Amino acid sequence: MTNTAERAIVRLGYQMPDFNFGGPVDKLFPTVIAQAQEAERAGFDTVFLTDHFYQRFGPPHGPTLEAYTALAGIATTTDRIQLSTLVTGNTYRNPALLAKIVTTLDVVSQGRAMLGIGAGWFELEHKSYGYEFGSFTERFEKLDEALQIIRSMLRGARPSFEGKWYRVANAINEPRIRDDLPIMLGGAGEKKTFALAARYADHLSIGCDAVELPGKLEALQRRCDEIGRDRSTLEVSYLAFVAMDESSASAHRAVDEMFARRVGDPDKVDQVRGGMAGRLFLGSPDEVAEQIQQQVLDLGVDGLIINMVANGHQPGVIELAGKTLSPLVSTE
Repeated sequence: MTNTAERAIVRLGYQMPDFNFGGPVDKLFPTVIAQAQEAERAGFDTVFLTDHFYQRFGPPHGPTLEAYTALAGIATTTDRIQLSTLVTGNTYRNPALLAKIVTTLDVVSQGRAMLGIGAGWFELEHKSYGYEFGSFTERFEKLDEALQIIRSMLRGARPSFEGKWYRVANAINEPRIRDDLPIMLGGAGEKKTFALAARYADHLSIGCDAVELPGKLEALQRRCDEIGRDRSTLEVSYLAFVAMDESSASAHRAVDEMFARRVGDPDKVDQVRGGMAGRLFLGSPDEVAEQIQQQVLDLGVDGLIINMVANGHQPGVIELAGKTLSPLVSTE
């Protein structure tokens, strides 16, 4: 068993927020693989899948793959890129089982897994699949208990734990490749999510309107100060919606077509689009690079995660994004 001394860092991540690429089902996973492989070639260090059972943006019956099964498939077709969810819904899996799942993914991928996790929020999925949704407070109580169990198991301990929501007895997690598999929390909650990140996480992915990011970083500093953690030891990335193409006009056209296709009702398009406007970076490569540099990276985050829901499944688009954005986050 190896124990890597170097901490995993997400400098430039690529997220597939859903699987609505069009075309027949037998072409769906090959399209997922093609995006992961293109991201790896283009300089992205991590590929993320959404952890949902229903499509969130558009009709819920849209195509949705189970995340960890799909990540294991990606692992066999890539060589270097890290593999994670953004993020796992804690309420969907027993925490000890989740520790076993992500550790197995780490073994399958030869040390490329990262656990991305959050409290869970999609009520429709819970009701439809028979998972208890509970209150906001209860979901975060569950996440706190789950992280205590999972972190111990990922680090090689055999925890026994008796909590309000979960219990384990000498839970064994073997085999493992390493004892420092990274834990990433995802969210923007300044009190609960940030507090749990300060206590348990190696990385935090913040999703919010760009204008809110300075306040989020200040709140995270406060949560770290409250427990005496050096804020610089908790790496932070920003999740951005990106639509990029060789020309600004083609990028705008791709977004227009995407909203029309996904939303359907023309009267609702402006409403839905307006809700995403604060975190959508749109245009030519130079335009997007300038937007992200000024609105995100100059604020001091460690990394950037993008999704390209409008056109990322089209060959060459991820390569263009990697070529454009890699220099902005490189430490060399």
